[in-house]
Amino acid sequence: MAKGATDALSGWNAVKSAELYGVDAWGRDYFGVSPEGLATVRLSHQGKKVEVPFAAIVQELRERGMSLPVLLRFSDILADRIRVINEAFAKAIRDYGYKGVYRGVYPIKVNQQQQAVQDVVTYGRPWHHGLEAGSKAELIAALAYMQDPEAYVVCNGYKDEEFVRLALGSLKMGLRTMLVLENPEELDIILAVAEELKVKPRLGIRVKLSSKVGGKWSESGGDRSVFGLTAGQMIAVVDRLRADGKLDCLEMLHYHLGSQVPNIREIRDTVKEASRFYVGLVKEGAPMGIFDIGGGLAIDYDGSHTNFESSANYDIAEYCADVVEGIMLSCDHASVPHPTIISESGRALIGYYSVLLVDVLGTARFEVEAPEHDPVLEDANLPDCIANLLDVAKHLRTKNLPEYFNDALYYREEIQKAFKQGQITLRQHAAADRVFWSILTRIRAEVPKLKYVPEDLLGLDEAMADIYYCNFSVFQSLPDAWAIDQLFPIMPITRLCEKPTRSAHLSDITCDCDGQIDKFIDLHDVKGALPLHPVKEGEDYILGAFLVGAYQETLGDLHNLFGDTNIVSVRLDEDGDIDFPDEVEGDTVEEVLSYVEYNTADLVSRFRRLTDAAVKARRITPAERRRILSAYANGLRGYTYFEL
Repeated sequence: MAKGATDALSGWNAVKSAELYGVDAWGRDYFGVSPEGLATVRLSHQGKKVEVPFAAIVQELRERGMSLPVLLRFSDILADRIRVINEAFAKAIRDYGYKGVYRGVYPIKVNQQQQAVQDVVTYGRPWHHGLEAGSKAELIAALAYMQDPEAYVVCNGYKDEEFVRLALGSLKMGLRTMLVLENPEELDIILAVAEELKVKPRLGIRVKLSSKVGGKWSESGGDRSVFGLTAGQMIAVVDRLRADGKLDCLEMLHYHLGSQVPNIREIRDTVKEASRFYVGLVKEGAPMGIFDIGGGLAIDYDGSHTNFESSANYDIAEYCADVVEGIMLSCDHASVPHPTIISESGRALIGYYSVLLVDVLGTARFEVEAPEHDPVLEDANLPDCIANLLDVAKHLRTKNLPEYFNDALYYREEIQKAFKQGQITLRQHAAADRVFWSILTRIRAEVPKLKYVPEDLLGLDEAMADIYYCNFSVFQSLPDAWAIDQLFPIMPITRLCEKPTRSAHLSDITCDCDGQIDKFIDLHDVKGALPLHPVKEGEDYILGAFLVGAYQETLGDLHNLFGDTNIVSVRLDEDGDIDFPDEVEGDTVEEVLSYVEYNTADLVSRFRRLTDAAVKARRITPAERRRILSAYANGLRGYTYFEL
């Protein structure tokens, strides 16, 4: 029976695939699965909406001569994320009768790429969406792109005199630049430079809250947090400013919870505590007027809508409502005017912006069919450990799976010991290994038939998962998956009307055992293997890693000297057609080598001397030398990733 007919009879279709990979749960209506079984991106521009298959994007890119892996950036999605958060705050402000306004700022550190910053500024202009800089380099970038006098530029991080001079200079030119005190010592520098430039600084204080939140970035808060001022230090700053006649410079309270706060209750608690500090500063005589709640607005990576560290048990509307209500209640209770609310949401803004597409180069399976005839195993003088393993294979039944599973593990260990001691040959070791994996293959097939699965057998499916070798570097493109076990939605972009029958771990093409992904999103837990389709010979099988817009490009490293991937910007033009306004070719080998201080001319010269010596020694001919030198030069100009 044809494969399509089999899938139809089994009831499998694109809807089932969408449920399996959770697309509707984490995709936020930006990504989906078409009835034809293709993963799609949903773009909109000036009221026009188009659903585009990723396979069609790949086809056009290949016609343009661009290879995978490729990072796709969707400016339309970023524009919509900016709209959503600004409109959600505006609605909460209307609903509660709040007397202040909202002004968002984008933390450049979340994705520092020029195109990302430019897109934020462009699409954020209707809402006066500003920028946050945590370093001198980020401030220099921010000042070049921030031309909106109604938007804020918030300066966090440690600041030297040059940093302060830039910030105060921009303030003097008409930008709303806020200098946030991360430690009390910064005040001396700021006041000295302000006096020299004859400008009144606009100051904020980062408060160190006692509240701590869950998730991977819990150390950003609490008494042991690195940045921020304690209550005592805040009073010392207030007293210093009052003594200098500069208390009217203090306008903003700032705090930061962490990058991804999954629990809305913790957000409410911290807003309540921070509001007390804000009110306290007003009562001390500071004019204030701005309340910066920092970052923390989470992305629901797994779609479970829970307080799991890779999820969020709230949406943007609830987040905005709770922030507005929390600040308003504290201020009203103390008869304090409602401040302008600033949030530094970066992850929730730009996480959906980018999708990484990688091609599968090959697979490895651990399943083995029982050997029908092997002369090695028919030897009458087989060592006992191998003979005992064969006995397990012979008598294996559904009712004795746990017992014989443990027996198989025991005898395999005995075989390995015997091999190390020279008691069995390499050929005997290989034959026994095939028997062992055939036993596990049979047990794995029988486990679903059991009413109760013993604990020893629970992880067998994951332990025997296939390995899919993918054309990318985890360390370069998904560093958080390696460093902090961040979960990203991953799925195939085609064949989604076909039931996936394989379970797989993903391996990159670095020569590092850490270059793999073996944890995947799930609505109820964390999956130890990803359901995929068998790779067909001669056909592309492409996987998409979604929600990778935050931090991944900035944190990527040059492990094994794999560089940046190809990058393409995708959006709708004015006619509603797909447009590729920006294409950035990935790093060449020559470029990556230059990053680690190699000189290309020196490399070529050194290699040429090696080929000359080989010709002189008659190991190669002059014609072979020419071809080898040509291959070396082509290699320098080539993509760092696998090229077909």
